[in-house]
Amino acid sequence: MRDTAGPRTRTLDAAGGLITPGFNDAHQHLRMGAHQLPNLDLSAVTTIDGIRGRIAAFARAHPHRPWITGRGWFYHVFPGGFPSRALLDSLIPDRPAAFESYDAHTTWVNTAALAQLQITTGTPDPAGGQIVRDASGEATGILKETAMELVDRVLPALSPAEDLELLQQAMRLANQHGVTSVQDAGVPVEQFAIYDTLRAAGMMSVRLRLAQHLEPGRSLHDVERALADWEEVAFPRRRDPWLRGGILKTFLDGVVESRTAALLAPYEGTAQDDPAARGHPRWEVGEFREVVRMADRRGWHVQAHAIGDGAVRQALDAFEAAAIANGPRDRRHRIEHIETIDPSDIPRFGRLGVIASMQPYHADPAPNLLEIWVQQIGAARASRGWAWGSIRRAGGRLAFGSDWPVVSLDPRLGLNMAVNRNTPSGEPAGGWLPNERLPVADALAGYTAGGAYAEFAESDKGTLGSGLLADLTIWDRDLRSEPTGLLAARVRATVVGGQVVYEQGPP
Repeated sequence: MRDTAGPRTRTLDAAGGLITPGFNDAHQHLRMGAHQLPNLDLSAVTTIDGIRGRIAAFARAHPHRPWITGRGWFYHVFPGGFPSRALLDSLIPDRPAAFESYDAHTTWVNTAALAQLQITTGTPDPAGGQIVRDASGEATGILKETAMELVDRVLPALSPAEDLELLQQAMRLANQHGVTSVQDAGVPVEQFAIYDTLRAAGMMSVRLRLAQHLEPGRSLHDVERALADWEEVAFPRRRDPWLRGGILKTFLDGVVESRTAALLAPYEGTAQDDPAARGHPRWEVGEFREVVRMADRRGWHVQAHAIGDGAVRQALDAFEAAAIANGPRDRRHRIEHIETIDPSDIPRFGRLGVIASMQPYHADPAPNLLEIWVQQIGAARASRGWAWGSIRRAGGRLAFGSDWPVVSLDPRLGLNMAVNRNTPSGEPAGGWLPNERLPVADALAGYTAGGAYAEFAESDKGTLGSGLLADLTIWDRDLRSEPTGLLAARVRATVVGGQVVYEQGPP
């Protein structure tokens, strides 16, 4: 490297720290997170009184906002797992308000918001969603899954200039945490044009891969027509080093906390004949299998959101059927999240070449997990929670990400969880389900080489080598030698394409 330096070359001294490939967040929602930056963040608040105080103060500080919005509340904070519109009405009686849960699968709204949305006792649930109601049929203020989109449709739109500025802020935030590549899990194909604008202006500081979002309920003819239209925009970018395309995102289920994740057996305390006993699958089995077969034949990569063991099996079955129908090739389809899994499905990842795209910090053994998540599915299924160690030992490939803004995009939190399986404060001692812990080297690979492999970019990035893109994360210490001190590490500098896009200031 020294032989290539010229008079204008700048040399960075890692000063005994560790230089890794740039971190690749394999599952994130960059634009969604960017749009949340001006809103209220409740993710650090774990009491009802704390939530009251933060919401009231935010509303007072923004008297001219037509909507008060935010995100990040946890289910375990509220009796029964959900807040009520009465609580929100007491804090914001005069304007509509909407707050997403931390996992982005539930929205909490007040009465003014319900009126704006024109939700009454006669409003039907949208396909794939639920307007939660009390015994008299009145909406409680909780909107699950696709019912959340009712709010999205009426929120005031950002101007193009505001949109671009927030995206730049989000990229700078990613750079501060050592992230050089982001794979956005499900956006309209029109978003390529937004990033083209940033790129033309020289304002891109992370490399992006955008997935198109495909919903159920279309005829196969309509699906094929949509894929053909998207291919005109996405396929020419499959090898673009800055803005890649060619991947489809689908939702097979919801989340465990709201009992919308799809399970093989009923949730705890439900009857076998309860229609919702096994959650809420988004796709019919045959419909999903045929769509995957079609997309696979056309050359798409498919990433399926599957949290419950039933949804995980549905995805694996569809990927296996597509391989049989369309013949051998390098596919790299992915399953996102995999919160619980049947033991018989663990070795199928390696055998089928399906990537386990997981977000380690989701497994943080905090009260929301131990008091809500575990209780919903019981000890046996919980014992297979976030089984990245078992999947890796069985020959599966891992790609790690954050799912920001669902949780922080700081990869140290994910590294600590992948390696130590405990909270940032070190609980429980020895780790939750310690058999699933990974060596530091494997966890680092999940955030670098694994993410690159998942987007067919291993010949460009993900490792350090001659001829690869100069995307680097420079840490202030050797992470490999301090498995219990990962959270104390600091990013000294982040380099994208040979340009320093973040550098830590003096202490």
